[in-house]
Amino acid sequence: MAESPADGNCPICGRPTVHEFRPFCSRRCAHIDLARWLRGAYAIPGDPVEPDQAPVTDAGEGEANDSGRKH
Repeated sequence: MAESPADGNCPICGRPTVHEFRPFCSRRCAHIDLARWLRGAYAIPGDPVEPDQAPVTDAGEGEANDSGRKH
């Protein structure tokens, strides 16, 4: 397993970090990490959400849906 970024090593491959790409060693490892985020590989475990449940947002009523606005 790769060492943590606090140890000065890339969290993807374990090589020493490069300041320009910190906490990674290269642009390649930074892109690998970004791809993992975009695919949803990194997630905080929690209870499953039913598809019919609306997500909770900070927007007030009517602010989340602007389809009724006149242009």
